Formats: sequence, structure tokens, C-alpha cells
Amino acid sequence: MTQQIRGRNVVVVGTQWGDEGKGKVVDWLTDHAQGVARFQGGHNAGHTLVIKGKKTALQLIPSGIMRDGVPCYIGNGVVVDPTHLLSEIERLEAAGLEVRSRLFISESCPLILPFHVEVDKAREALRETSGAGKIGTTGKGIGPAYEDKVARRALRVQDLKHPERFEKKLRELLELHNFALAGYLKSQPLEFQPIFDHAMKVAEQLKPMMADVGYMIHKAGREGANILFEGAQGTLLDIDHGTYPYVTSSNCVAGNAAAGSGVGPDQLHYILGITKAYTTRVGSGPFPTELPIDEPGTIGHHLSTVGQERGTVTGRARRCGWLDAAALKRSIIINGITGLCITKLDVLDGLEEIKVCVGYELNGQRIDILPLDADDIVACQPVYETFPGWKETTFGVTSWDALPANARSYLECVQRFIGTPIAMVSTGPDRDHTILLRHPYQA
Repeated sequence: MTQQIRGRNVVVVGTQWGDEGKGKVVDWLTDHAQGVARFQGGHNAGHTLVIKGKKTALQLIPSGIMRDGVPCYIGNGVVVDPTHLLSEIERLEAAGLEVRSRLFISESCPLILPFHVEVDKAREALRETSGAGKIGTTGKGIGPAYEDKVARRALRVQDLKHPERFEKKLRELLELHNFALAGYLKSQPLEFQPIFDHAMKVAEQLKPMMADVGYMIHKAGREGANILFEGAQGTLLDIDHGTYPYVTSSNCVAGNAAAGSGVGPDQLHYILGITKAYTTRVGSGPFPTELPIDEPGTIGHHLSTVGQERGTVTGRARRCGWLDAAALKRSIIINGITGLCITKLDVLDGLEEIKVCVGYELNGQRIDILPLDADDIVACQPVYETFPGWKETTFGVTSWDALPANARSYLECVQRFIGTPIAMVSTGPDRDHTILLRHPYQA
């Protein structure tokens, strides 16, 4: 009896509040994969890749698109703004990439439509004027689209193939959202016809890319293909496990790679967690190790400027602080992390000393893992361990032995504290600026 060849699958997830550098790692690993799948989020995610000095920003399309010939899948757990998707495709095509023949979109993806965007923006404006405080959404309509999905009223990609069905569902959904926009959110209602006409126009371009993504991934794996599952945002923004309510609208954790793409959890063979050598956050919410970033000469300003910490999607300045290893412990548990990739180590070059949060003081007690309650997190006082910095540059270093001794010591101490092996270290934005210790596809 001939033994069946099976592919090996790797899930890449962020372990902080997003922006950890997942896109570069996915692009690097795609050299060993025969397919890349996004399984949650929408175009509120931003992955910036630098290949031979050229920067490319992706929001919805999987990062594997930058590798010629690699199929890319948008799974059912993703919410899709068809207008944005087509503009992203056109931008990549203008750069010389072939996209449409190897991009497959699950017919079960919920659609983001113009009224979702208007509701999203109007809600944030209302929160601000009422004094409730903004959540810090990107204003892309992601949350309202997920709400429609959970309420079982969403228009999905498959509906674009059926104009009469789409028209009926759109009228009902628009009436509901217009009622909220005009009556509660004090915003302008939207007209039906322009939305319908535009949807039918983009439908013709999307139809060739619609697919049964879960089954395609299943078949590819049975034929020996390695699949890479690409997460968006980060674990601490997860709707269930993050710093609620300052979270995104989807499950960002590794377990959702199965549900969000249509395969079984037995197909998730290796979970690679991505974390910066420090911590950043965009938008509102608690951040125990945060440092001020506006004053030149401070650590926070160094991290912000040297790390070029601005959101890929919004352009907002990211909040910056020391590495929070106690929060990282929580992420490792939630995701079942197999190995860790530390990114942006080079940003720490030149600092006299480097701190790592190894726990907190909360209400007079010491705890060593991030609490679940956002109010408790706000009250946490970080407990730090301090390490000597290094003057040498780590930028572009590609071997462990070539790192400064203090940089190796810093990474080894972090590894011991979190109890999870470091598999990779990123020392710069280019795909070649990578130290490989344990290959996820060969481990």
C-alpha cells in the first residue's frame, strides 16, 4: 500500500496588538509553501513587505502574492470590500504581478458595503462626542460587516452571482442600516441604486476568482502542498481574548485558521508566533509598558522613529513601549505557539539598557501573566528586568553567531522566561534580513 503524501501547514499569528511584521515572515516562508491563505479580518489589516529595497503594502490580499506562481486564498472568515479588493489587485498588476489567475475568494466571505463604512465612522464620531471614548477602529466598515454576519443577514460573495437575490437582500439590509444612520447616528442615509449598480459591476470581475476555498486547500494538502495560513491583527486584539472592548471584530488566534478557511484543526501543524523585540499598539486601549514617544532623546521616541512606527492602513503613529513578556505568555497559551519569530531586533541597537516586562503589580499582588479584564490591565504596574544593550549594529545580520553577545543574551533570557523556543529573528525589513534557527516547515 502506497503511503499518501501530505503537505505540512504553518499558521502565522501576531502575538501582540498587531503590526508585528507578519507580512515579511509570511513572504519569507512562502518560498517553502505552495499556497497562502488569509482566514480573518479585512482591509483593516496592513502588511508591509520590503523586497530588494522596494516596499509594498498589502491590506486584504495574502502576502504570498509577492511570490510568482503561488496560489493565494481569501478564506470565509475574511470580510471583503469588493471595491478595495479590486483596487489592490490593480495596484499589484500595475507593478507587474500576475494576480487574478492565482487569487481565490471564498464564496462564503461576507461583503463590506458602503453603509457598513458609514455606520463605522458615525459610531466612532458618536462615541467621541458623547464622551464614551473612541474604540480606535480604522473606519473601514469591518465591525458592522461582522455584525451582519453574526446576525445572519449578511450579503456574501456568492450573492453577487445572483442579481435578483442580491437586490432583495440589499434592499432589506440598506433599510435597516439607513434607519440606524438617520435615526440614531444622526448621519445621512444612502441610496439603493448606486450601491446595487456598482456591486453588479464589480461582480463581473470577481466571479472568475470565486471558489470553494476550504475544499481547494484540502485537496492541495492531500496532494502534498504546504499551506501557509496568514493571520491579521494580533492576539491581544482578538474579539474574545484581547483587551476588550479595545479589540478588532474577529478571532485573530491560531485556532481560527481552521474555521476561517474551511479546514479541520488537524491540518494546523505548526504555529509560528510573531512578536517585536519591543511592543507597539495603534488606537485606544490599555498598554502597560507604554512609553512617551513625542520627546526627542527618550526611549519611546527612539522606538517610534527608528522603528518607523506608523500604521500601514491608517498612517497613525503607533504607541510604543518595552517588550511585554507577561502579555506574550498569554498569547502563547491562547495560540499554542510552537515557535516564535522576534522581529525588529535592530531597532534596539545603540540603547544603553533594555527592559522586559516579566510581570505586574496589581492591587498589591504580583502576577506573571496579562489579566483578562481591561480595567485590571489599566491598573497593572509593570515589573521589569533590565539587560545591558549593545553598540554594534544588528541590521541585516543573517546568522545567530554574528549577533552581538548582549543581543544573544537578551533573546535567550526572553526565550527562557516565556518557555517557547525562538525559531527566527528578523534584523531588518527586507526578506533576506532573517536569522533562521528552526525552520517551521522542517521542524
